[in-house]
Amino acid sequence: CVVCMQPTGSSNICPSCKTSYARAWCVSMREGGVRTLIDAYKFERSKSASKVLASLLDNSLPMLPENTVVVPVPTVVKHIRQRGYDHTLLVAKQFAKTRQLRHASLLSRQTNTVQRGVSKVQRATQAKEAFVAAKTMPHVPILLIDDVMTTGATLQYAAQALVNAGAAEVWVAVIARQQ
Repeated sequence: CVVCMQPTGSSNICPSCKTSYARAWCVSMREGGVRTLIDAYKFERSKSASKVLASLLDNSLPMLPENTVVVPVPTVVKHIRQRGYDHTLLVAKQFAKTRQLRHASLLSRQTNTVQRGVSKVQRATQAKEAFVAAKTMPHVPILLIDDVMTTGATLQYAAQALVNAGAAEVWVAVIARQQ
């Protein structure tokens, strides 16, 4: 299970974890080379790593319906300014291009709270208020992409915003799971 890390079936979500998304995939634990790559991409401005990270997703996810829309979890504006790019958006665009899927930024941030270094309770509180979805939602599967999953709060509430706005079904894919 991508949430509790217990054994599970094909959806990668166990029955005891209640999520706002129906399926989930995670490429790797955030360790070794994957950690080094993500950290260079996010903190050392290694923008070209987006292609490698998208390739990791491409190699790990099953075939998706051709009408799937790829949606990035929106990045805090402060981080976009610091990096000079929206790291999640670049990975989502590259993955969509590789798979010949449509991508769309159907979510935006209402807040600029930073999750790094805060407790699990704070993360959930912040994430619950962070996202707003587009008013018009396509009636197709939506694949929500993020780079790292720590507590799962960001994905839970980002997916919930999409569902509340009328998304037919939301799936999530992350590159790495933080222990």
